Amino acid sequence: MSSLIGKVALVAGGTRGAGRGIAVELGAAGATVYVTGRSTRRQRSEYDRPETIEETAEQVTAAGGQGIAVRVDHLVADDVAALIARIRAEQGRLDVLVNDIWGGELLTEWNKPVWEHDLDKGLRMLRLAIDTHLITAHHALPLLIERPGGLLVEVTDGTTAYNADHYRLSPFYDLAKVAVNRMGWAHAQDLVPHGATAVAITPGWMRSEMMLEHFGVTEKDWRKATAQEPHFAISETPRFVGRAVAALAADPERARWNGQSLSSGSLAGHYGFTDLDGSQPDCWRYLVEIQEAGKPPDVSGYR
Repeated sequence: MSSLIGKVALVAGGTRGAGRGIAVELGAAGATVYVTGRSTRRQRSEYDRPETIEETAEQVTAAGGQGIAVRVDHLVADDVAALIARIRAEQGRLDVLVNDIWGGELLTEWNKPVWEHDLDKGLRMLRLAIDTHLITAHHALPLLIERPGGLLVEVTDGTTAYNADHYRLSPFYDLAKVAVNRMGWAHAQDLVPHGATAVAITPGWMRSEMMLEHFGVTEKDWRKATAQEPHFAISETPRFVGRAVAALAADPERARWNGQSLSSGSLAGHYGFTDLDGSQPDCWRYLVEIQEAGKPPDVSGYR
């Protein structure tokens, strides 16, 4: 693997969760990383959570890269156009684009058919999950393809294979996550002639800030949550998917993955990276072979 020193990345939606983990790991590999989102130290988004893009940028720099925080609403095309113009002016290049914009946790109404789900919340979720990615790709990809070797990563929940025969418990959520996988495949077709690669990637059961809060634990004592949910033993940190993206970005033969739907666990098996605790959790295989098969919780052979 080559280092990412001299490379420029944009992590769109890098305030928390997977976006933060990806930004930090790209920084750890030496990249300059632009981190965007709507939550800053001066103003929070409707999430009303404490995580900010400035914190993520500082963690990128502390990890060894250069983190640059820029407040951007990725539903506002002019905001995104201005961001890309700034990256062009300051860096003259863009090597990695990570579309991790989401924001649907507070909008999803689980186990409700479309006629029972709040329509405004559902449509807002689709805009946040799909429109933001397309708007960002529209403005950013022209800069990315100016140099051969660019990488676009579409972040979602669930691989194409898993989502194909699993209903994701809400029509709106289901469509949002399936659509992003397809988006990665579609962009791959357009990027091939320009020597660039596009993939979709999913983390496993991720110990995001919101998930830890849900279980009332911290990263240091997260295993206490297995008393409430034994299968949580297969969970992973946001840095695990971050290391997956960094491995892809550093791989000179990453075009082999073009158009594919990937997971943090499957890429760990290929590249050999680990989570922060030295394990390699393979959540999606575990879900099918253990949890959904009704077997007792046992991560032996899965992390």
